[in-house]
Amino acid sequence: MTEIDAQRTRTGMLYALATFGAWGLNPFYFKAVDEIPALEVLAHRVVWSSLLLGLLIWWGGQWRYVVLAASTRRTLATLMLTSLIIGCNWLIYIHAVDSNQVLESSLGYFINPLVNILFGRLFLGERLTRAQMAAVALAGAGVLNLAIVYGEMPWLALGLAGTFATYGLLRKLARVEALPGLFIETLLLFPAALVVILVMGTRFGQMDRMTDLLLVLAGPVTALPLLWFTQAARRLKLSVLGFFQYLAPSCQFLLAIFAFGEQFGPAHYVTFACIWAAIAIFTLAPCLARQSKIGLPP
Repeated sequence: MTEIDAQRTRTGMLYALATFGAWGLNPFYFKAVDEIPALEVLAHRVVWSSLLLGLLIWWGGQWRYVVLAASTRRTLATLMLTSLIIGCNWLIYIHAVDSNQVLESSLGYFINPLVNILFGRLFLGERLTRAQMAAVALAGAGVLNLAIVYGEMPWLALGLAGTFATYGLLRKLARVEALPGLFIETLLLFPAALVVILVMGTRFGQMDRMTDLLLVLAGPVTALPLLWFTQAARRLKLSVLGFFQYLAPSCQFLLAIFAFGEQFGPAHYVTFACIWAAIAIFTLAPCLARQSKIGLPP
């Protein structure tokens, strides 16, 4: 590896740490605005994200990509769908934090990469290795364990994993870069966000200045990690980036137990053991397979 490649990798790792660290610490932000209804927080998230992303589009001279994507019917139709899906994902997550279910939200994002594998098989015709099938089966067993113990499925975790996996699948098919695509998505949600604010009323300007500032910060909290993620993805191998993605739910898991005092009982031990075992298989199996191939005689 050359010095330039090494520097590129180090920069990518810093972007990845910033991205998944920010997502992992997100519960602190949403706890700070938990006195405001989740739907209104979502509306502010859309409004301020749209404004910030618009400025970044202007600064980076990417308006032509926005116009190109918006003028392509198939791309625009896909982004209309993904905007609704990511809006649902944001709302579910805000509700999870507001209702003291950060532990279940972390479960959702631990499951997410395994749902991606399943979707790849179902919708893209990707073949699953035995290790991947075992990982998906273990994750399913973990979810089923919670369902049996508590008498209901962990719908919140499944909702987060399902919506984000669906969003990722559709964005993979959409021919648009990350920043212009995200800007169009928030712009499509902008009218609905304004309706929510006008109909429900807004606490913005009606409470203390700190609350107003926190609502404005919904834009950077939403947009900046996504932009950092794009920079990390350009500099790192997918295998390295995939390792970093577990930082966010790990942080949320620790915050749920040690910062927010959520209950972690025997059923959670079993479920998270299954999920972590599945992640270990999913992460390590390709490395072991490559090593075994290297060790084979010519």
